[in-house]
Amino acid sequence: MVTATTSPLFSLSSLRASLPSPTRFHTSLSLRALSPRARLSASLPFASPLVSGGYGTWAATSVSSAGRLRRRGLEVVCEATTGRRPDSVKKRERQNDKHRIRNHARKAEMRTRMKKVLRALEKLRKKPDAQPEEIIEIEKLIAEAYKAIDKTVKVGAMHRNTANHRKSRLARRKKAIEILRGWYVPNAEPVAAT
Repeated sequence: MVTATTSPLFSLSSLRASLPSPTRFHTSLSLRALSPRARLSASLPFASPLVSGGYGTWAATSVSSAGRLRRRGLEVVCEATTGRRPDSVKKRERQNDKHRIRNHARKAEMRTRMKKVLRALEKLRKKPDAQPEEIIEIEKLIAEAYKAIDKTVKVGAMHRNTANHRKSRLARRKKAIEILRGWYVPNAEPVAAT
């Protein structure tokens, strides 16, 4: 069945009508852009001006039970499938929901731990009479933050390079406070034990 239309608009309902028993099947639409130029003209409504400024014609051909339209490298495929979704799709959606909630909780815990460390470091920086023993409490907070970051990576919610970046950020902030207070001297010669 070959038909030609001069309408610049392409409707999915016209293809649906040409498919067998539209009441028992639903139609899925996919666009395959075969060239970058065709990719630009793949927006709705499905019309693409020719070089002369007008609109071209769409040639609809029914190759099998699927209706196909071709124009300048753009292929619109309309396939008839059964309306029932397989159980594996439903299971995958359930898993995705569960994983999204789990990942969000892990990331939220990690961010909270990092904020606690950064707040404690900022408080120590502003404190006029800070003692070197106060950094021990902050080191405990940093250890908890590292643990939360590592758990986030373990469950796959964050890339390990991002985790290393965040752990490095905490360590750099801590070292900057120690240098500011004079508790740590970079490039100091180690004392040899004799």
